[in-house]
Amino acid sequence: MLLTLAGGIGLFLLGMILLTDGLKNLAGDTLRLLLSRFVKGPFSALGSGTLVTFLVQSSSATTLATIGFVSAGLISFPQTIGVLLGAKLGTTSTGWIVATLGLRYSVSVIALPIIGVGAIMKLLSSGKIAHAGLALAGFGLIFMGIDTLQVGMEGLRDYIDFTVFSGSTFKGIWLLIIIGIVMTVIMQSSSAAVATTLTALFAGAIDLPQAAALVIGQNFGTSITALIAIIGASVAAIRTGVIYVLFGLVIAIIAIAVMPVFLWTSGYLQILNDPAQMAIAVAAFHTSFNLLGIMIIMPFRMFFTNIVMKWFPEDEFSMTHRLDNSVQQIPSVAVETVNRSLQDMLSGLLEYLSKALGDSNLSVDRNFLNQAELAKVEISQFLNEIKIGSEQKPDYNRYVATLHALDHNVRILDACRDTHFIKNIPDDPVATQMSVMLQMSFDKTQKWIADQEEKKVAEHLCEVSVKLADLRKKRRVEVLEQAANTKVSSIQILANLDTIRWLDKLAYHHWRAVYHLMDKKEYEIDPPYPG
Repeated sequence: MLLTLAGGIGLFLLGMILLTDGLKNLAGDTLRLLLSRFVKGPFSALGSGTLVTFLVQSSSATTLATIGFVSAGLISFPQTIGVLLGAKLGTTSTGWIVATLGLRYSVSVIALPIIGVGAIMKLLSSGKIAHAGLALAGFGLIFMGIDTLQVGMEGLRDYIDFTVFSGSTFKGIWLLIIIGIVMTVIMQSSSAAVATTLTALFAGAIDLPQAAALVIGQNFGTSITALIAIIGASVAAIRTGVIYVLFGLVIAIIAIAVMPVFLWTSGYLQILNDPAQMAIAVAAFHTSFNLLGIMIIMPFRMFFTNIVMKWFPEDEFSMTHRLDNSVQQIPSVAVETVNRSLQDMLSGLLEYLSKALGDSNLSVDRNFLNQAELAKVEISQFLNEIKIGSEQKPDYNRYVATLHALDHNVRILDACRDTHFIKNIPDDPVATQMSVMLQMSFDKTQKWIADQEEKKVAEHLCEVSVKLADLRKKRRVEVLEQAANTKVSSIQILANLDTIRWLDKLAYHHWRAVYHLMDKKEYEIDPPYPG
């Protein structure tokens, strides 16, 4: 019986994993677009968080995505409030699926064919069809798990006396809430924990008050799993996890307060002898206390935000402060985090070069170059941990573009180590002209990194690169002809030419780095060089 119960939980968990992975991959860039573009206001953020969680059937995925967007700077920390509350509400959808379909109807007969069709789609196809097959197989496994759970629960009450955990006493309610938390932490899924509770209620192993108390604990348990996930993470991730726990705590207190009203209403409606109706009632209770909690929290959202920001102030800025290992499970978010880190790195490199070009006597900043080198290593290692298949076209293309951007950033870093060329710029009027054009292009890029509004920045940098390439070619011919007709030192001539080449190379890698960092619908991995 216990083995059957464990097997049922395992099937349900496996089904949830496959369903979530399939839906996340099927959605592809949609998850990133939904969360990054529709969180401008608190209520649009709430709707986005609810919708995304419902679509991927995982509040953890939504929470991790939100952490990644905050780390990447796509959304501010206060904007996460609505998304996190929406995730709380969206995750209650699983209880409705279990109560209205999984328990009321015997779907195990059609579950096996669903699993078979899904497996064939996964094995014999690729791309979206394969991801849809994975999700379909997961959906079938969920109902197989529910069916197996029901078999296991039927004999459970004969072996375990649940009356010691009364849902009608203060002590019993708190014990059941703790058990619900532990169930969620162990299963790493509030959906699986809630499904187990509803199945136990339907089988008569527990009563309605016990089920209600367990669901309160399981709802709060998602906050604990989020807290575990942010151990050693960035400040943005820690803030997000802590405020998620605070929300969970407030909602749990509200749920405990309204639980007697729920039980009285259930008795008044005379559903206590109907297992199917009780399961639906618990699903409704789960949704209702989350919705009530959201309504109470929303007016005070900035109060919670300010408290958490005071508890966890920002760290000293670094080029890699956005990187957060907790978001690597969601490729599109992880790549976006790297993209923003590369923008930070590029901004630092351009600021360093602007100072150097403005003062030829400026000493080399070894500390900055070491920081940039360390950032290069950390970003490379982070990218290496992101697993994206070529069939995930939008995410894959952006991943490849990000690798290109990293390569061009590294070339610019190499140029930063060669700033000794700058002392030759005043000796050549063309080099001086090229230097001025470069500094102006650096300013344009810095504005784009700051506000993302300079939509034509890549085209402008391309034009600058083309002009500098033309100047280099023409100046090379002129300088070599002058060398034949004057007594200018050949060493000085070669030094000037090297300086002009250095400036040209810098303009080229600057353009390419920005081109690959820009968010575009279509990526031309190797755009033609119009020069």
